[in-house]
Amino acid sequence: MKTGYYGNWGGAFVPEILHETFRQLNAFFTEAQADPAFWRQYVDLMGSYSCRPTPLTFAENLTRRYGGARIYIKREDLNHTGAHKANNVMGQGLLVRRMGKTRVIAETGAGQHGVATATMAAKFGFECTIYMGEEDVQRQRPNVFWMEKLGATVVPVTSGSRTLKDAINEAFRDWVANMDSTHYVMGTVCGPHPFPTMVAWFQKIIGDEVRGQIMAAHGRLPARVYACVGGGSNAMGIFQGFIDDPGVELVGVEAGGKGLDTGQHATRLATLPAGAPTATPGVAQGYKTMFLQDDDGQMLDTHSVAAGLDYIGVSPMLADLCERGLVRCTAATDTEVMEALQLTMASEGIIPALESAHAFVQAFKEAGELPPDQAIIINQSGRGDKDIFTIAHAFNDPSWKEFIRSKGEEYTP
Repeated sequence: MKTGYYGNWGGAFVPEILHETFRQLNAFFTEAQADPAFWRQYVDLMGSYSCRPTPLTFAENLTRRYGGARIYIKREDLNHTGAHKANNVMGQGLLVRRMGKTRVIAETGAGQHGVATATMAAKFGFECTIYMGEEDVQRQRPNVFWMEKLGATVVPVTSGSRTLKDAINEAFRDWVANMDSTHYVMGTVCGPHPFPTMVAWFQKIIGDEVRGQIMAAHGRLPARVYACVGGGSNAMGIFQGFIDDPGVELVGVEAGGKGLDTGQHATRLATLPAGAPTATPGVAQGYKTMFLQDDDGQMLDTHSVAAGLDYIGVSPMLADLCERGLVRCTAATDTEVMEALQLTMASEGIIPALESAHAFVQAFKEAGELPPDQAIIINQSGRGDKDIFTIAHAFNDPSWKEFIRSKGEEYTP
């Protein structure tokens, strides 16, 4: 297999001006991977600064409701900054310090990666700029507020669909202009090599932890593991703990948006209804994967109630795993997500992020199919407090309407 490829997917399709920057990044990352002291430093940092290991919670009430497999939740929402994103950015922060660079840039959709990057930059003393689609700036105001207070410059991107793909494009433009001093902290297992491998390496801490945790709690491996899939970093993080176990089914859940037959979704790997526009192989943003694009290769608009899943592409790693039948991909609609969120809050007192709630949807559909001596794990990749405005709007909460009247339309999701 060619370096940087995962089966038919991946690669590094970058402008010539960035070739030397990528060569240096590859060299530093390869050196860090081979250095046991670097990984120990990373694990120690995550333990002292980011509350790792995060707990595995038995969802007793939900288990009783569905009457099948025992439901466990991996609590990445309790990681510092409220999501799995800190795992990757703190690791890349150590790498940036090793490279001797002084500035970091990042893209963000849901804002959790932006908050995590701004947090890392504050801790390590780096200058920080975050690119975020204008639409996501509006629907993720709490995260924008924290990024700015942490010292980052947040740049709303007004081009294209004003969402995650456009933020990535702007971040790459910045990197080309400032590559000597700047490192691009890619937030997910996408982009040109070595980013997918790098992000997956740092995120595997989730899978490493939860494998031991489920053995301690349940005495055996789970029957299924569920994770939402936008770019795919939280999914790859937990899936790596079980990828070599044929008895564990790995299930990725994409954004079904307003329905798979509407064209208003972000589903790339799950099966779509006959006649619906489907994702096709393409090369964009530095790598080859399945993209939602038209016959001319122009990227289609996407939609999800969850900003972090609103992306036209998907990890080349997951594209390969799905192609080989090692991961099963499904989709959850916005309506199903809101129902699962409400149920989880009322049943367990846990508030998943809208992204994470996609995984809950599929787990709830299937938990009753399995016998009580089996277990399933849901990766709760983040917490829902960042989504308070979107959730209140979706639930048509009266207090939300009063808030809008007092603050103006800038907060409309």
